[in-house]
Amino acid sequence: MERTTASATRLTRRAAFSLGGGLALSIPAFRRLRAAETLFVNTWGGPWERAAAKHLFEPFTRETGADIRPVSPVSFAKLAAQVRSGAYEFDVTTLGLAELVRAHRANLLESLDSLKDRVNWRGGLYLNGVASHAFATVLAWNQQKYGDAPRTWKDFWDLARFPGSRCLQRYAARVLPIALAGDGVPTDKLYPLDIERAFRALDRIKPSLRVWWTQGQQSAQLLRDGEVDMIGIWHGRVIELMDDNKPVTMTWEGGQIDRAYWVVARGTPRRDLARRFVEAAVQPERLAGFCKEALYGPLNPNSFAYVSEADAVRMPTSPQNYPKVFEQDIENFGGDVTQVTSRFERWVGA
Repeated sequence: MERTTASATRLTRRAAFSLGGGLALSIPAFRRLRAAETLFVNTWGGPWERAAAKHLFEPFTRETGADIRPVSPVSFAKLAAQVRSGAYEFDVTTLGLAELVRAHRANLLESLDSLKDRVNWRGGLYLNGVASHAFATVLAWNQQKYGDAPRTWKDFWDLARFPGSRCLQRYAARVLPIALAGDGVPTDKLYPLDIERAFRALDRIKPSLRVWWTQGQQSAQLLRDGEVDMIGIWHGRVIELMDDNKPVTMTWEGGQIDRAYWVVARGTPRRDLARRFVEAAVQPERLAGFCKEALYGPLNPNSFAYVSEADAVRMPTSPQNYPKVFEQDIENFGGDVTQVTSRFERWVGA
């Protein structure tokens, strides 16, 4: 009798799997199994997601059998809302440094201390975030406009020597350090920011700041179409234009690094699988492949063993470029970031 019952149970399960749909979903054990094997990862979509799928998601699925379901776009507000409500749309996301600090202070993140022995490079684990990759805001320009090429942010501020239209991102935490560099402050002395001096520096060039870009695609179009002569722009956007043989170029001098950290949403029922994914996502070879395709710089220095010299020169964190750039320091910002951002928005609109 026991054998008959066991056979019937096996048959029922096989039938559920073969029929799928409603019959499979009627079995609670099957639902729990599928939930345990699926991880929801918040992504930026587009080329970012395609590079992540190829170099991070698919290898993880092959290794663990877990299915990765991307959810886009990245949203700090959704991270906060789902932790408060307990209804999780995603388990893992990436945050920039400013957002990481906010999330840590608001207790939105799972502890990743269990990874500290394996994420052991300098700055690899910070405020329950694992450092993954970085981009840089760099100075770029139209080569047809300037025969004598600009080199630093001081040149961006030198309207006499380099006349023409300027453009920066409408983002206070990135623009104010650049303004101080343009005013002559060495990049290793920027923080804490002298907020008043930064605004005075911006006042000097405001008439030439014809556009404040808000989207990466917009910034590339402005430079490509010659609508602005000189711009502060994400390095990957310039490289895309250069690869397309557009008459633009850039300098790494004074580039501003933005770090991206993998984090796990506090309270997610898939926290263990999420931690395992984060550890896998920063393995040197996988991270190198992602960064090469998505035009980032890896923050795990061991990744450069898998990066050619030709690719390394395109990365802000490579040994040849990293000494030329500077890192954001939100925790030593020099003022309340929210208040300063509000003041910046009023200044732009005045």
